[in-house]
Amino acid sequence: MERVYVLGGGFGGLYTAMELERQLARDSSVEITLVNRDNFFLFTPMLHEVAASDLELTTIVNPARKLLRKVQLFAGEVEEIDLRNSQLTLSHGFRRHSHIVPYDRLILALGSITNFYNLPGLADHALTMKSLGDAIALRNRLIAHLEEADTDCAREQREQLLTFVVAGGGFAGVETIAAVNDFLRQALPLYRCLAEKMLRLVLVHSGATILPELGPELGKYAQKKLADRGIEILLNSRVAAVSEDSVTLTNGMMIRSSTIIWTAGTTPNPLLNDLPCAKDRGRAVVNDYLQLLDWTNVWAVGDCAAIIDRRTGRPYPPTAQHALRQGRVAAHNVVAAIQGGSARKFSFRTLGQMAAIGQRAGVANVLGIKFSGFIAWWLWRTVYLSKLPGWDRKVRVALQWTLDVLFSKDVTQYLTVHAPVMSREDAEDVLPVGKRSAAA
Repeated sequence: MERVYVLGGGFGGLYTAMELERQLARDSSVEITLVNRDNFFLFTPMLHEVAASDLELTTIVNPARKLLRKVQLFAGEVEEIDLRNSQLTLSHGFRRHSHIVPYDRLILALGSITNFYNLPGLADHALTMKSLGDAIALRNRLIAHLEEADTDCAREQREQLLTFVVAGGGFAGVETIAAVNDFLRQALPLYRCLAEKMLRLVLVHSGATILPELGPELGKYAQKKLADRGIEILLNSRVAAVSEDSVTLTNGMMIRSSTIIWTAGTTPNPLLNDLPCAKDRGRAVVNDYLQLLDWTNVWAVGDCAAIIDRRTGRPYPPTAQHALRQGRVAAHNVVAAIQGGSARKFSFRTLGQMAAIGQRAGVANVLGIKFSGFIAWWLWRTVYLSKLPGWDRKVRVALQWTLDVLFSKDVTQYLTVHAPVMSREDAEDVLPVGKRSAAA
C-alpha cells in the first residue's frame, strides 16, 4: 500500500487531495489521507462577510467528507514531521492522544499563521481574521460593544467602545474595515442612545497607499471611498503597543479603543522550523516540480512553500489562485512518481487581484485591466461565487446576497452560554404541590 499524506486543508491542501482522488480513485494500492484541524474547508475570501453579518457562517464552509469521497480525513493536529524516517506524529480526539504514522509520499500545505511581531500587548488583546472562529469572535465583539455603549452607565466608555482599529492596509484589512463600517452604520438605528457621530473606525497602514498590490491608482481610489464613508486612514504608521483600552502607534499617537483587528502580518507554519530542508523566510524551498530540494518524496504548496516564478525571479504570492493550481500540479507529480509518468513544472501568471470596499463598490486589476466601483464589486462577487466549492453553497450564498438587499443586518450574538439548569430534587422543592406530578 502506497501511503500519501496531505497536511493542511486550505486551498493548496484541498485541491491537492481532490486531484489525487480524481486521478487515483480506481487505484486500490494507494491510500490518501488529508490531515486538517477542522473537518471542513473554509472559503477565506468571504470571511469578512461572515463577520459583518452579510453571510451566515455555514455558507462559507464545506464538510471535507462531502468534497472527498475516497480520500480519508484525519481531523486533528500535526505535532511533528520526521523527514528522515518518513513518519508523522498526529494527535486528535478530546484528550488529544497521539499516533505515529509512516508515509511514502508527503505534501505540505500547512499554510501560515498570524505574526504579532512581539509587539507589547498585541497577542493578549488583538482579534485576527484567519479562521471561522475569528470571524464569529469579531462579529460578537462588534455587537457586544454596541449593546454596552447603548446603556446609560457606559457614557464614559463610549469612545473606546465605539472606536475600532484595523491594522494592515492589504486585502484582508481593507475588506474587513469596509465590511465592519457598513455593518455598524446599518445597525446603529436599532440602538436608542447611539448616533453615527460616535463611531470611529481607523485603518492603520505602514505604506503610502493602501492595497499596494493593486497599484497606487486603485489604492488612492479605495482610500477616497473609505474616507468618504467616515473611515480614518493613517498612512505610514505602525502599531507600537496595545492595552486593554488603547492602541499606541510608533509616532506616539494613542487611540482610545478596546478593539484592534490585526491583519498586518503572517508567518509560515512553525512546524517548518525544525525540518532539515532549505528555507526562505521560514518557507520550504522547492524546485520547479514543487519538491523539497533534498527530499524527493515530499512536495510543498501554498503559503508554506517558497516557489520561484522564473519570469520574475521572485516567489509567487501567497494567494488562493496560486495555491489551488499548485495543489493540482503537486498531485499530478505525486501520481507521476507512483505510476512512473512524467512530472510537470509549475508555471502560472497571476490572472488578477480584487477587493471589495463596501457599499457595493470594489477595486480590481484583471489581466492588466483596472476596474473600480460597482463593476469591480460585481466582478468580485461573481468570481468568488464561481470558485466556492459545492452547488449547494453557491445557491445559499447567492440567496443570502439577494436577501441582504431587502433586509437590515442581523445583530444576533452567537454566544455559547448554557441555559440555567436545576436538579430534579431542587425542582420539586420549588414547584407547587399540585404541579409536581406534571413536572415528573
